[in-house]
Amino acid sequence: MNSKGEISQFISKYFLHFNAASLVDAAKGYEAQLNGGSKMLVSLAGAMSTAELGKIFAEVIRQNKVHIISCTGANLEEDIMNLVAHSHYERVPNYRDLTPQDEWDLLERGLNRVTDTCIPEEEAFRRIQKHIVKIWKDAEAKGERYFPHEYMYKLLLSGVLEEHYEIDIKDSWMYAAAKANLPIVVPGWEDSTMGNIFASYVMKGELKASTVKSGIEYMTYLADWYTDNSENGIGFFQIGGGIAGDFPICVVPMLYQDMERTDTPFWSYFCQISDSTTSYGSYSGAVPNEKITWGKLDIDTPKFIIESDATIVAPLIFAYLLGL
Repeated sequence: MNSKGEISQFISKYFLHFNAASLVDAAKGYEAQLNGGSKMLVSLAGAMSTAELGKIFAEVIRQNKVHIISCTGANLEEDIMNLVAHSHYERVPNYRDLTPQDEWDLLERGLNRVTDTCIPEEEAFRRIQKHIVKIWKDAEAKGERYFPHEYMYKLLLSGVLEEHYEIDIKDSWMYAAAKANLPIVVPGWEDSTMGNIFASYVMKGELKASTVKSGIEYMTYLADWYTDNSENGIGFFQIGGGIAGDFPICVVPMLYQDMERTDTPFWSYFCQISDSTTSYGSYSGAVPNEKITWGKLDIDTPKFIIESDATIVAPLIFAYLLGL
């Protein structure tokens, strides 16, 4: 894109040093990857969906500036929860001042707190539950098995939630992804609310665990996708840390070392937005160069780390990519 809008011009003019400069460098590096024909993986950790990243990330998906997503089960479901129960969410600006009793009172009101935002359990989880359980049971009755994100795509594309929409559908990144049939991997889906609900139906004998495809199957699915799409390189844009980032980045050493496919290219770009300071033993706090020793990144892979709040940084980088 030749011309940039006011947001892009602002950060280019004023974001000149330290984390600000890293933000601009990373945005330019992301754009250079796309311009060079590379594809891009975006990983979503933390509570990015509850932080309403979809308001801009959905447009990134529609404009084909991300080609595969790795996210936690929470981010997979919480975008849909916000879609159908937005008016019931509550902000708690003074969350730092809450006492244990205040927190208990929120629980008794059915409000699950994520920093300054409370997710309304009854309206959000239960509004989705009856529909997703039917989709799980229908698949099982037909002897079919799908990934967690594929069940969510079926839910969104079926239209059964439309009567409950409380935000503009264009602000839902999951709906944009479903419409594009975008590949997603969801490592550790079991620890999400919907994963817990599914497990409860397995324990009650109403569903088989095998009706939802497993994490190992996600890894092989990702391995096949990486192999089929890495001709011009695949970049890795990581928001936060944890399993949403560590799971997919490991596909390269797995293919290279364990499958002995020594022609497998390293990730062609790496950026992490993290508020985890460099630390001892944690994945989130590891500097990008450490990943060279694990066979994930090459010596010459463009590497960026932005130590800041992802809810501030990610929208600015996406705005730059969109030319805003």
